[in-house]
Amino acid sequence: MRHVSDSNTSTLAAREQRMPSIAAYVALIKPKQTALLLATGVGAYVLTASTQMDWPRFGIGMTALALAVSGCTVLNMVLDRDIDAMMGRTSARPLPGGEIDVRVATVLGMVMSLAGVGIAALLGTLFWAVVGCGFFFDLIIYTMWLKRRTPLSILFGGISGGMPALAGRVLVLGHIDAVGLLLAAGVVLWIPSHILTLSTRYAGDYDDAGVPVWPSVYGPTATRRVVAAATILAAAVLTVAGVLEHIAPVALVALIVIGVAVSALGLAALIRPSEKRNWLLFKAASAYMLGAFACLTLGAVI
Repeated sequence: MRHVSDSNTSTLAAREQRMPSIAAYVALIKPKQTALLLATGVGAYVLTASTQMDWPRFGIGMTALALAVSGCTVLNMVLDRDIDAMMGRTSARPLPGGEIDVRVATVLGMVMSLAGVGIAALLGTLFWAVVGCGFFFDLIIYTMWLKRRTPLSILFGGISGGMPALAGRVLVLGHIDAVGLLLAAGVVLWIPSHILTLSTRYAGDYDDAGVPVWPSVYGPTATRRVVAAATILAAAVLTVAGVLEHIAPVALVALIVIGVAVSALGLAALIRPSEKRNWLLFKAASAYMLGAFACLTLGAVI
């Protein structure tokens, strides 16, 4: 009897060891990155709708956006699992680490993506087109076609990053306008301060994985120039969007202040480069993007 009991215990332990944790599935969607992109969509919707919120439409639209972004991220993780396995920063992710089966992740990503794009279609052709455009540029153009070929891939991948903000605007208006394009452009211009600072810190990892990145191909000085210029332009573009939308003065002042602060960091990293300043800019850039859309959102409702 004791032998049978020990056998059952070993079998249960083996099953538990093979069963992926909830945290592993959550990691597949890169929750911080996904939440930040979703925040731009939420912010753009609230900025546009102001006090005239259509809560059911807002909830369904943001659900569609969240599913599309999350599903696309999972499929990216499937496609990039070989790269991730070769880099120390990403080798412990659920797919290269073997915690989640590739087939399971593929099905999960496809189901989430189809659900997100499908729900978006129910809310309007243009909203569906914007969400679908983001999905297409991220998965097909950036990940499948360009990422392993050229560091310029981030220019096209950045377009997908701007689509959630544009989608939030379109969901209210039903058409594309100048402010919507400015919001999307602000996110696209933010991408270098996020991606290029990361690739600067982990250039060796990317070289080992055979992925061409700006610091390795064009050099660190050119990379810092692009980051500084894009950071300043992102702050300027989002400030103009706030002015055109007539957000509350206190929110506009706050938007300008945080824009100047992140721009100053970008210039500091260019003029007096160091690993510490580069990494500080990486962290500050995400905080800025979240703060900027918070200013735009709150400035529209107070």
